Amino acid sequence: MRPAGNVNSLIQEFLNYLRVEKGLSQNTISAYGRDLVKLDAYARQNRKRLDQFRRDDIVDFLGSLYRRKLGSRSVARHLVALRTFYRFALTEGALREDPTLNIESPKFRKGLPSFLSLEEVERLLAQPDTTTKLGMRNKAMLELLYSTGLRVSELTGLRVADIHMEMGCLRCIGKGNKERLVPVGRPAIAAVREYLQTSRPQLLRDKSSPYLFLTQSGGRLGRIGFWLALQNYGRRAGLRTRLSPHKLRHSFATHLLERGADLRSVQMMLGHSDISTTQIYTHVMQARLKEIYKQHHPRA
Repeated sequence: MRPAGNVNSLIQEFLNYLRVEKGLSQNTISAYGRDLVKLDAYARQNRKRLDQFRRDDIVDFLGSLYRRKLGSRSVARHLVALRTFYRFALTEGALREDPTLNIESPKFRKGLPSFLSLEEVERLLAQPDTTTKLGMRNKAMLELLYSTGLRVSELTGLRVADIHMEMGCLRCIGKGNKERLVPVGRPAIAAVREYLQTSRPQLLRDKSSPYLFLTQSGGRLGRIGFWLALQNYGRRAGLRTRLSPHKLRHSFATHLLERGADLRSVQMMLGHSDISTTQIYTHVMQARLKEIYKQHHPRA
């Protein structure tokens, strides 16, 4: 077993393990790191080390999160991070027992995903000013996001070589470094082609970049930059709900299912490793079944 004083330094080794061996995204790794920093701070406040924590200490820590007004979903995410860390520490010989063992995850009700109506999507897609280079870029990004259901990190990570215009699809590297091919609709292909021909060369100037979507200075556009533009377009479109890239992803999946797509196909396009994740959209299928029942059953 490792010396006790080295346990806290194990956090960095753990994060490296998530990056190199598990292939998790940087966003997930950063979230795990933040959760463990909170745990370490809590341990210091209570004059303990992480290797001294027992089950009651973990339960008390989770209770402190509730007292800070965190919801059950957020607390459950913290517990996942702690479990993964302590199991890693156990494997590395830094601990003799796992203090998270037999701690039940907080129960929470999964809410239905919020999505835009078709009319709202059309209003949103009409917002970018395509007479400007940034407006043309943003139009291509919006069309591509709604057409494919990509995560925003997948969208901003696209390279020019990932888009196959003639085939009408794109190559995407998703969570866990898994690759998938996603169909792209004709309006999105047209918007991307116009951006590549007109706007992107102006943004690139005399530089070079493999990335598809660029900033004003020719660098890779990040998630925050696109999120801010999206928020602005949502306000201009008069959308009543707060707009996020994930809401467009939900809209993509919901509208596919409303038009008869099967759940397994939607799972593949979204890049969900488990169909249970995709099943949050079954409310759409249930609504459609009720409508079919009302239309066709003689006793409906």
